[in-house]
Amino acid sequence: MQSIHLLIKPASGLCNIRCRYCFYCDITQKRELPSYGVMTMETLENIICKTLSTARREATFAYQGGEPTLAGLEFFRQSIQMQKKYNTRGITIHNAIQTNGMVVDEGWAKFFAENHFLVGLSLDGGKDTHDLFRVDAQGQGTYNRVMKTARLFEKFGVEYNILTVVNSVTAKRVESVYSHFKKQGFRYIQFIPCLDPLGEEIGGHDYSLTPQMFGEFLNHLFRLWYRDVIAGQGISIRTFDNYISMLMGYPPECCGMSGVCGVQNVVEADGSVYPCDFYVLDPYRLGNLNTDSFEQLEQKRRELRFIEDSAQFNEQCEQCPYFFICRGGCRRMRLPQEGYRYPMNYFCSSYQAFFRENLGKMQQLADQLRRRQMGF
Repeated sequence: MQSIHLLIKPASGLCNIRCRYCFYCDITQKRELPSYGVMTMETLENIICKTLSTARREATFAYQGGEPTLAGLEFFRQSIQMQKKYNTRGITIHNAIQTNGMVVDEGWAKFFAENHFLVGLSLDGGKDTHDLFRVDAQGQGTYNRVMKTARLFEKFGVEYNILTVVNSVTAKRVESVYSHFKKQGFRYIQFIPCLDPLGEEIGGHDYSLTPQMFGEFLNHLFRLWYRDVIAGQGISIRTFDNYISMLMGYPPECCGMSGVCGVQNVVEADGSVYPCDFYVLDPYRLGNLNTDSFEQLEQKRRELRFIEDSAQFNEQCEQCPYFFICRGGCRRMRLPQEGYRYPMNYFCSSYQAFFRENLGKMQQLADQLRRRQMGF
């Protein structure tokens, strides 16, 4: 294998806050064993050793949760030492982590900076929107603590981006969210749509995101972003960056925009591996890196037809003028449709409304970037 990407959950689903829309909390409740606790050093070493002995060009160790920092700073210090020990062929290693920022102090910030971690920091806009759903165990908002962490990252030169969940509230307050991020000097933003619990009828929660909300959000956000880009004051919004890159002929770097699932290795705290962060469920278990090789994991992935099944598109998709760039979207967001063989993206109408209004502008930006790269 040339490259191996791991999404590791060192503290399983354990978390020190109680986000009301957390999809991973929902997943853990649907397993025979909800939590695997904190990963042991033995399991961590087995994972790193096996990865670096298999990958030929590069390896990515991304840590997520739950809240991965609950494994403790020493856990991550040891991970770096193990990487150095087992990287005998000198391949390229990338480290990343997604955190809510609650326990991050100067020690953590220095560690991330010194070891070149790319950090995702979860923040749902300003205090008025963030504190509605991202609360601690006592039901108190967490905005002030997250902002303190952001300032620490800036002080110590940590490379970080902001991850925002688009829910029923942030979708309606897009202008205040975007303005807040600009005011705070955030330059790299990811927006991801909120998902209702797996298997439930969608729309039954106060945080639930409807297709109409999401479509209006995307259009409004793009107008604000495009205005700033034209004025030479643009920031990076991952979704828009990806679409423009795709229009230039590059593959999307976000798996949910590829249309077909990629080879993902989500590693729970006991070493068990799953094909996707949205499917860390017992029926999808591929094996365990304490005992199995990557070749054995791949064999199980093929037996499950996880990637192959994601390439089955609803008949309406192939007739859609935007299919070439939408590609059916993320598998997790596709729902069965009466009268059709294959499911369709729940946010299909959202993306159609977005592309109908903005595809031309994105194509213009892509053409400008292409000419600039060619020296014109």
